[in-house]
Amino acid sequence: QVQLVESGGGLVQPGGSLKLSCTTSRGSFNRYAVGWFRQAPGKEREFLAAIRWSGGDTLYADAIEGRFTISTDRAQNTVYLQMSSLKPEDTAVYSCAAHTVLYGSSWYVGSVDFWGQGTPVSVSS
Repeated sequence: QVQLVESGGGLVQPGGSLKLSCTTSRGSFNRYAVGWFRQAPGKEREFLAAIRWSGGDTLYADAIEGRFTISTDRAQNTVYLQMSSLKPEDTAVYSCAAHTVLYGSSWYVGSVDFWGQGTPVSVSS
């Protein structure tokens, strides 16, 4: 089992950038793919990106439009989501998740093994 902890959320102006972090408070990423979702007020949860901890294969949702990049830092035991060119519609709670597989439909439907608590991101001037 793995417990996930997100950080890095906050208030940013439109056009700005923000880097979210996901690490573990218990357990290891070794057996998992780790990814990010977001849920805006009144909207359904949306898959953004995932990365296999061992190997680095990535999976991105088409809606990201190349603005977000997922990466790992094995020395820091952290998965990052670098977000750029942020828009007000990117305002949401961003959550980290871990799942035993990377490919297939699981990430797209939100059927993953473990979730973090989420970190809020607000894009506003």
